Amino acid sequence: MRRGEIVTAARGWLGTPYQHQASRRGSGTDCLGLVRGVWRETVGPEPEPVPPYTPDWADLGETDALHEAARRWLIEIAPGHAAAGDVLLFRMGTGCAAKHCAVMTGPDTIIHAYWGRSVCATRLVPWWRRRIAGAFSFPGLED
Repeated sequence: MRRGEIVTAARGWLGTPYQHQASRRGSGTDCLGLVRGVWRETVGPEPEPVPPYTPDWADLGETDALHEAARRWLIEIAPGHAAAGDVLLFRMGTGCAAKHCAVMTGPDTIIHAYWGRSVCATRLVPWWRRRIAGAFSFPGLED
């Protein structure tokens, strides 16, 4: 698969309403549901079931389930090397687990979903950049 295929798949989700723990293009999704949907469209069936999780971006604790799952199924890269088609994880506060993710569509743009918004394209402004907790590529990605 190529980066353009991932970006095209992510763009197909634009406008999908936010719905916590959902992953249905055009019907409802959250940020993880978006990445799961792009995975299904470009890689194939999801590799594992998703356990329940809270919508709270400020979860404190030792468990960083999103980061752990990303490391199991995606290929970790240096955040400075992330490019269109890669997945970014975000940590909203010091000591908080990574609880948000997005698909990069360009050097300064992401597609993501969050409470109160449908899936949207956003500039990767300094506010978002400061919160990047990790970057990952989909398996089988060709440059």
